[in-house]
Amino acid sequence: MNWQMTMLAAVVICTVLVGCHKEKSFSEKVSNVVTADIQAGIEKHIEEQTKLGDGYFKMAFKDEELNLKLVRVHTEYLANLAPLQHFACVDLASTDGHVYDVDFFLSGDVGEMTVTETTVHKTNGQPLYVWKQKQDKTWHRVPAVYATPDLLGIVRERDWFEFLYRATLPEINDVGRIWIPLPVTDQYQTIEVKYIEAPVDQKILEDREHGNKMFFMVLKPENSGETIEICYRVDRREKGVYEDNTRDPNDYLRPDRLVPGNEDFSKIAERVVEGKLGNLARARALYDHTIDRMRYMKYGDGWGQGDAVYACDTRTGNCTDFHSYFIALSRAVGIPARFAIGASIPSERNEGGIDGYHCWVEFYTNGKWWPADISEGDKCSALSTYYFGHHPANRIEFSRGRDLVVEPGPASGPINFLAYPVLEIGGEMARTKVEFSFNRIPSRTL
Repeated sequence: MNWQMTMLAAVVICTVLVGCHKEKSFSEKVSNVVTADIQAGIEKHIEEQTKLGDGYFKMAFKDEELNLKLVRVHTEYLANLAPLQHFACVDLASTDGHVYDVDFFLSGDVGEMTVTETTVHKTNGQPLYVWKQKQDKTWHRVPAVYATPDLLGIVRERDWFEFLYRATLPEINDVGRIWIPLPVTDQYQTIEVKYIEAPVDQKILEDREHGNKMFFMVLKPENSGETIEICYRVDRREKGVYEDNTRDPNDYLRPDRLVPGNEDFSKIAERVVEGKLGNLARARALYDHTIDRMRYMKYGDGWGQGDAVYACDTRTGNCTDFHSYFIALSRAVGIPARFAIGASIPSERNEGGIDGYHCWVEFYTNGKWWPADISEGDKCSALSTYYFGHHPANRIEFSRGRDLVVEPGPASGPINFLAYPVLEIGGEMARTKVEFSFNRIPSRTL
């Protein structure tokens, strides 16, 4: 079967979660192969090829042979395309530190899958192509250079969707406590809790400084392995430059635990903004500098914590690291800047899984807040101007700010940022399995 004729199911993402509706996915109706089988199949293939490659998964790319190591399988994108036809997306890192997002097409039954096509989709987060659905419901590759903004992730003006937040609890051998973000309604998003399913009662807390809300639950050993599901109905508007007088902007000149003020940031920032007139031009210089200096990589130790010093030293990281570095530089030259985190909703499809959280930043100048998304601007140069002053409609904001203080709070102290659940068992931090999915709502049904 032609992979282009079967990509509908892949891009719709037939994961365990399909929006907030508890219906069987297309893949479940046509195949007995589940996503866990596909994951096992692709991991087996990579392991076998790694053994044959003297410890590396070898792949040809741009007239060279890459020596790669497995980083992770994107479980949210595993899919059945048709009976005995499957799709997997995998992150692999090269010996020179670059990370490649690779699309695999597989054929075969459980335990007997073979790879039929392998293609590099992204390098260090930057897409080489995107998927576009045609009127006949088939999906085709479009080179990123020719892609329209909607294919690159942007929904303009307004978006409506249901968002499912699911956390699966690990083994609990002592008293457990969990904090889960509760997004709130503001001038750019209207949030309705459609339902919450949890094994215990919930209490709603609010942090002292930023006004973020969160669910708080006390767990017992009998809650081991149970799930917490929260489904939101969201009406989100595209964000541009706006006024917000709820807090003194100078509050956002103060350092955070992982975004300190130090001489190194001051020296870098002053050098970057030298000769620039006004804070808007200075902020744009810092934005461009961050894109030029940083490389989007979710690999190694230390990334993803929003540690500005780590980002400065390694020049790599994910969205939290990009934006923490920018915030540190902005504050160093007197530009208030603040952090926010949530999730980005895919623009090219209307339901399915979401690849984890996403964060962004806002800075203050001339009496207004300017939204910016530097890591997304880095991924595609065509969007770098858009993301300096805009956030698209297809996202949901969970929380704002860093070092969140609530009562009761974690034994470890203030919450660094709140996107995934904060769980502690017996006073020690623990992890939960988290899955996000969505189902877009046509505006005509509202």
